[in-house]
Amino acid sequence: MKVIRWLLGRLILVGNAVFSPRGVKRSTEQQQQVNDKASKLALYQFEACPFCVKVRRAMKRQSVQIELRDAKNNSQHRQELEAGGGRVKVPCLRIETPEGVQWMYESSDIVAYLEKEYA
Repeated sequence: MKVIRWLLGRLILVGNAVFSPRGVKRSTEQQQQVNDKASKLALYQFEACPFCVKVRRAMKRQSVQIELRDAKNNSQHRQELEAGGGRVKVPCLRIETPEGVQWMYESSDIVAYLEKEYA
């Protein structure tokens, strides 16, 4: 089973690399504003998770640079995800706001959030 998961994960990553989406073109100032706004975000993810790939592709389409945190291989990030979000489930977007921190699970919700905030 581990071999099948590993193989499927690699196929997903190769497919993502071959068919990578194009990003939005912005002026330098506009892109800097987007980067500043995105600095309050972090995506907890596994590299070969298909739902995480879906979110990373949406990030690339919107030209949003969000810090990626590997919750599979980095125990500190895994503990942060479990402590803050309540469970180790990826993808999970950590959104820091003046009111506090919000943890958003579900790839479709995260993609919709990115399209709403950065389109």
